Amino acid sequence: MSQYNIDILAFGAHADDVEIGMGGTIAKYAMHGKRIVICDLTHAELSSNGDVTTRKKEATKAAEILGVEQREFLSIPDRGLLLTEEHIQMAVKIIRKYRPEIIFAPYEIDRHPDHGNASRIVQEAFFSSGIKKYYPESLGDAHKPKQLYFYMINGFHQPNFIIDIGETMEKKLDSLRAYKSQFVQQPNGVQTPLTEGYIESVEARERMMGKEIGISYGEGFLTKKPILLHHDLIGECL
Repeated sequence: MSQYNIDILAFGAHADDVEIGMGGTIAKYAMHGKRIVICDLTHAELSSNGDVTTRKKEATKAAEILGVEQREFLSIPDRGLLLTEEHIQMAVKIIRKYRPEIIFAPYEIDRHPDHGNASRIVQEAFFSSGIKKYYPESLGDAHKPKQLYFYMINGFHQPNFIIDIGETMEKKLDSLRAYKSQFVQQPNGVQTPLTEGYIESVEARERMMGKEIGISYGEGFLTKKPILLHHDLIGECL
């Protein structure tokens, strides 16, 4: 039996980041019985539309659509995501609490500074979490996840691998539609890039990603470590 409590822990800077980058993958693995937790590092209180309470309700609904077991909301201030010891420790505490096998984080090259900083915080926490003497009294016992992968939020980057989400693309889109304050123009709301066909652009990106490998929809990921293939290479490629 696996020594890990959960299978996947996905970090995002804000609520909706994880859904944009890997909602289809989460729904796919949840459907196959994997235990998954999402952790939003901020409450996104500086969001142009919606408030903290509204966004939290939307995030909870989105997580339910995807089949997520638990969603955590940390208290780092929006636009205050910085690579500090305090923020690293907050992420370490979550990793040690849930003891995941695999961690996902935003790809660090992104037009939004919070996404890049979230990536760097999680990378540091991924390493520090496995150090036995790194604040065990206050942050919990050391835990070393097996892998750290990165998903895309804004932009289209050459992925190291792609996951087929053809069977769960609609769930991904439904999870994004749960964020009405962000992706639907409200009567008294502020017009932003998110309210101007953003969901459609995400769908187009995943369609293009899938086309790269001959499937209907795919989500691309990046890694800083080589990936081990357990099966015959020729068989997998064919």
